[in-house]
Amino acid sequence: MEYSKDISIIVPLFNEEESLGELFSWIRKVMEENGFSYEVIFVDDGSTDGSWKVITEIAGQNSNVRGISFRRNYGKSAALFHGFEAASGRVVFTMDADLQDSPEELPEMYRMITVEGWDVVSGWKQHRQDNKVTKNLPSKLYNATARWITGIRLHDMNCGLKAYKNEVVKSIEVYGEMHRYIPYLAKNAGYTRITEKPVHHQKRKYGTSKFGIERFVNGFLDLLSLWFLSTFGKKPMHFFGFTGLLMFLTGFIMTVWIIAAKLINQSAHLKYRAVTDQPLFYLAILTVLLGVMLFLAGFICEMISRNSNERNKYNIKDRL
Repeated sequence: MEYSKDISIIVPLFNEEESLGELFSWIRKVMEENGFSYEVIFVDDGSTDGSWKVITEIAGQNSNVRGISFRRNYGKSAALFHGFEAASGRVVFTMDADLQDSPEELPEMYRMITVEGWDVVSGWKQHRQDNKVTKNLPSKLYNATARWITGIRLHDMNCGLKAYKNEVVKSIEVYGEMHRYIPYLAKNAGYTRITEKPVHHQKRKYGTSKFGIERFVNGFLDLLSLWFLSTFGKKPMHFFGFTGLLMFLTGFIMTVWIIAAKLINQSAHLKYRAVTDQPLFYLAILTVLLGVMLFLAGFICEMISRNSNERNKYNIKDRL
């Protein structure tokens, strides 16, 4: 397959006007030193500062720069979705706009994709320049959980600096808050050659982080959602139907046992409790009802596609 560029660099951003000029100068220096043909796609996720004005100025001075501007803030997944859609390079990179990711890492990651044949190369911030309590410790817990659930042995799945074969980003759909799990999306799409590279991480030079500690809670919930959808999304009846059938049979057996015990004791003139006086009877009825409801939910889920036509529709204000 022919590509118009060697490298596409997608930079999602929100209120990062101070760093954009410096970031692009750094990227251009690295690209020119290594003789790469390249494009930088800045995706402005509804910034309220002068970020789009800076991008427009940079694009006016360099034809390698493209830009996409959202009318409001949709989130990083929306920015990456449109960036992936627009990318035309052989290798597609993602990196943050805050100057914490180093463009100096790009040539080696490019080589790992094109020469060694990896599908995805994820950055690993071995020495994070962030707060140890609010960022580093939660990140370690989050990544340990992600490794356990996804089976992908990455130390830093949420690192913003990643490299992909072009065909990988064209084969996956990033939506909601799933940008944290693009390697997992790639794995589910059949791209299993995934590795990582230790990368240099710098302290934030301008502004403050746009993400709070709540992102780790949301990230865990998103991971469970993605695991469920990737496992049962195409066959929800396998989950709901099996669980519902199991609960129904459990409740049915409990009910039959209670009634049979009452009838046996009654026929033998032994002391017995009325069926409706036993708490176990009501638990059995509840289990039966829940089983039926879950079973019906499985049928409904089989009939309704989880893919919405509006899921990745965003209001774009401008393009460069």
